[in-house]
Amino acid sequence: MGYVILEIIFWTSFFLVAYTYLGYAVLVSVFVKIKHAVEPKVDLLLHNDDELPTCSLVIPSYNEADFIAEKAHNSLALEYPKDKFEIIFVTDGSNDGTPDVLRKIPGVQVWHSEERKGKIAAMNRAMTRLRSEITVFCDANTMLNSQCIKQLVKHYQDPLVGGVSGEKIVLSESEDAASGAGEGIYWKYESYLKRKDAELKTLVGSAGELFSIRTALYKPVEADSILDDFMVSMRLVQDGYKVAYEPSATASETASVNVAEEYKRKVRIAAGGFQSIQRLRKLYNPIKYGLVTFEFVSHRVMRWAVAPFMLPIILVSNALLLLQGGAFIYQLLMLGQVLFYGAALLGWLLESRKLKVKLLFVPFYFSMMNYAVMAGYVRFVKGSQTALWEKSKRRQ
Repeated sequence: MGYVILEIIFWTSFFLVAYTYLGYAVLVSVFVKIKHAVEPKVDLLLHNDDELPTCSLVIPSYNEADFIAEKAHNSLALEYPKDKFEIIFVTDGSNDGTPDVLRKIPGVQVWHSEERKGKIAAMNRAMTRLRSEITVFCDANTMLNSQCIKQLVKHYQDPLVGGVSGEKIVLSESEDAASGAGEGIYWKYESYLKRKDAELKTLVGSAGELFSIRTALYKPVEADSILDDFMVSMRLVQDGYKVAYEPSATASETASVNVAEEYKRKVRIAAGGFQSIQRLRKLYNPIKYGLVTFEFVSHRVMRWAVAPFMLPIILVSNALLLLQGGAFIYQLLMLGQVLFYGAALLGWLLESRKLKVKLLFVPFYFSMMNYAVMAGYVRFVKGSQTALWEKSKRRQ
């Protein structure tokens, strides 16, 4: 292969990766500053209790008996008028006693079906029965801060807001292995991007840890949807609504117990990512969606479908350039890659010993995450990732 062609391949791949993980963050931050200079940010005030909308907290729960009582008590402690708020656990398919534990706790409702069809089926079933103005979804393994519901619903003062997402917090401790600490660092960066996305135009996809929607706008998504919450929120955007982001409404959970569990979770997310970007292809039209297309492609499509596959191309093309007597810059870049992947390998080797050298957390988690994307793509192509899955184990 010609030297010039190799250079084009290398620098194109390098630019795509750099843009995905650094360039977009810089660009969206600049756009937000420009927007606020032209259109000053308006801080929303909390409603008085008598002005608050009716709200349902829906918690899909499958075999969570070990700590479902803690989740129920956390939900009961949320600050919201009791006559406008209901807590509903949808425990479809649970056979470990989860419904029985919940039925002993006053103040919560248990909607149970013996058949297990997956989380999205449980959500769809619940939504046919709800009559509240706002529905809040959250995971059974997350703990919410007491003001989170009020903080979420304040955004519905804007009629263009169809959904509001809270902030996920990964509780990483000093004894966590590299995978857990890396997950915490990753989510801090991801939360920053989510805030900027929402400030510029709209959040591009919500995670299931804490997400709300105007009940009347909910549309059931396909039963085989892997990233159900992402699809529900993006269908709102596709219909012309905004999804807001509220960082003071938090959902806290512990990190994955080890790298194997975090890898399993990432592979599933990646398979769901490929499924989602295929089904949301209408959003690729910048003439109709404008900034939404820019955010969706830059933050999601590039992250899932482009950058991970560019990394090996960068490495191989760099090596081929050196074999053809490449310039000094290619020697430096190859050295940088060798050191980075060497640090990732060292992080993997020492992960079981709960390594505390944070310099290794980022290269290890970054490499594992991108390898998981490739594995997720294989699952997506084969159709082997189903909506039913066993949740990853997290540190207690």
